Amino acid sequence: MKFIDEYRDRESAEGYARALRRITTRHWTLMEVCGGQTHAIVKFGVDELLPPGVELVHGPGCPVCVTPLELIEKAIEIAARPEVIFCSFGDMLRVPGRDRDLLAVKSAGGDVRIVYSPLDAVTIAEKHPDREVVFFAVGFETTAPANAMAVFQAAQKGITNFSLLVSHVLVPPAMEAILSSAQTRVQGFLAAGHVCTVMGFTEYEPIAARYKVPIVVTGFEPLDILQGVFMCVKQLEEGRHEVENQYARAVRRHGNQPAQQLVDEVFRVVPRKWRGVGEIPQSGLGLQPRYDAYDAELKFDVVHRVLDEPKECISGLIMQGLKKPNECPAFAGVCTPEHPLGATMVSSEGACAAYYRYRRVAFDPQGEVQGHGR
Repeated sequence: MKFIDEYRDRESAEGYARALRRITTRHWTLMEVCGGQTHAIVKFGVDELLPPGVELVHGPGCPVCVTPLELIEKAIEIAARPEVIFCSFGDMLRVPGRDRDLLAVKSAGGDVRIVYSPLDAVTIAEKHPDREVVFFAVGFETTAPANAMAVFQAAQKGITNFSLLVSHVLVPPAMEAILSSAQTRVQGFLAAGHVCTVMGFTEYEPIAARYKVPIVVTGFEPLDILQGVFMCVKQLEEGRHEVENQYARAVRRHGNQPAQQLVDEVFRVVPRKWRGVGEIPQSGLGLQPRYDAYDAELKFDVVHRVLDEPKECISGLIMQGLKKPNECPAFAGVCTPEHPLGATMVSSEGACAAYYRYRRVAFDPQGEVQGHGR
């Protein structure tokens, strides 16, 4: 398939692996920030092509995974109300709360609906003026413009029975939190290409300079990732710490400025708690005060709910690059996609879900990478 097959070519992948072996003189630890990249790495065995001196660890790049327990509980409480139509992307329905998830609310009679866009939820609100329609606005900078547009359109149309339960998080503050930790092992980053499609990459330049780490904006196919790794290792070997753009076919330096302007109109930067990590200052988006009428936490009076995270789940350590999923004692035993302890096991971008799906089946001798049985 054009524009896919050429980024999955085996000979090219092996060429990058050989090039990496030629330039690598010591051990380097890189972190891919995006959960989509994590799944590609594990599915296609990208990490197994790398020389022993290059290690990939997995970052907090799954927005479903980092949504804190207390916000899941707020969603469950709101969704269970009889006057509410609760709309969400499908991933969020299986994320465990304290003792149930949104799918259990739906099974018990709650009107919980999977939608493909927040604008679908606005349309539902128009069609059901007697019901309160809430959209679970989860995501990084990538999904913020669409959620901002939903609020902006609702306000323009005078729709008052629509609101967002906001759980937006921002990538650069999370990267800084990881680099600031005394336990960090990260020496370079593969930055998420889709985030940079919206935001550009100028905001990464102060981070690269301050912490002296290379940051390479990277796509999501195997060759994208291998090229990103090569560019990052080359910088490390040469003693450089710059921001480079591997994903030039989609990302521009200053990103999508009309989308940024819309986000700034509707949202403001706020502190945000990350599941398994804790609160990171200035790492989230909340609605601007002029859009308070569209804030579900205020509308349903659930702002001050606070809950501790379950201690048996080590997803926080995994998302900080300190552990791998298969190093968790509960992995594939107590914790499975059917009975998850944390969101990293059920999200389509979760690192634990990637390991469970692709590292528990055999390699196909015909050459199609299905996973690696270890």
